[in-house]
Amino acid sequence: MPAVLVIAARDDWPTDRVVKTLTDGGAEVFRMDTAEFPKDLTLAGRIDARRGWAGGLASPHRAVDLADITAVYYRAPNAFALPATMSEPERRFAAVQARSGLGGIITALDCRWVSHPAAMSRAEYKPLQLATARACGLAIPATLITNNADAVRAFVGDVGGQVVCKPVASPVLIEDDQLKTVYTRRLTEGDLSDLRGIDTTAHLFQAWVDKAHEVRLTVVGERLLAAEVHAGSDAAHTDWRSDYASLTYQVTEVPADVADGVRRYMDRLALRFAAMDFIVGPDRQWTFLEANPCGQWDWIEHATGLPIAQAIADELQGVPA
Repeated sequence: MPAVLVIAARDDWPTDRVVKTLTDGGAEVFRMDTAEFPKDLTLAGRIDARRGWAGGLASPHRAVDLADITAVYYRAPNAFALPATMSEPERRFAAVQARSGLGGIITALDCRWVSHPAAMSRAEYKPLQLATARACGLAIPATLITNNADAVRAFVGDVGGQVVCKPVASPVLIEDDQLKTVYTRRLTEGDLSDLRGIDTTAHLFQAWVDKAHEVRLTVVGERLLAAEVHAGSDAAHTDWRSDYASLTYQVTEVPADVADGVRRYMDRLALRFAAMDFIVGPDRQWTFLEANPCGQWDWIEHATGLPIAQAIADELQGVPA
């Protein structure tokens, strides 16, 4: 029987919504987290001259034949949970074997992906995102990535206006057992006069773009599901993630030229899902900021009613947009 393989953390509740949508529609779903391998998930895969990969995956409660998998939904699973009795070198060795064995067979499946992990991994790099967006006809802000203080000052002079600083990669870190977020901030004259620490790693600087509001555009296959994000505080106006309580949302349409550029972007990076962020200026121009290939979407669906879970389920089952 055709089946959808779902690979995600067990406690990821947006994935719960996708699984429920699939099963409510009659789809057969096998859900797994890589943290279940090898203790609670077994793999048996075989390939030979007569046929491609065959065999299956099995948990204590369910099983799926590799040949029956028609689609895979991949969304940030946890790391392999290896036996505590292993030494640290043994654990590193076993993790590589598990990734190459289990991960290798799964990523070799010839089926529909939302999205393939190799494409997702490449698409996480912000420099690539900006270059791809530019090549696809989307407007982008002037951007500098550097660890050189003089380059920062020269960039600010060239831009001739306000500049923001933001992380190049994930803004989240854990310190003292607390989850912390590094938010976008506007550079001040004081910042420019004291840029100590710039040389310690790469930093991303970007020309400030005047905004009427922002847009979170969730792309699922050919479907473009857009929501305006309106900031209700000064902090949210600079980075809306810093003050969710002040935000309001409104469903919106994507201009045709932006939609064309977005679809070219998705095709070029071989993605079937992305959560894109745009600034919409007072002149109504859309400016691309970033595209997360594994971005959050559930709160947008809850706030706006946009049918994102249904769109993901449809994409996995090949239902036309």
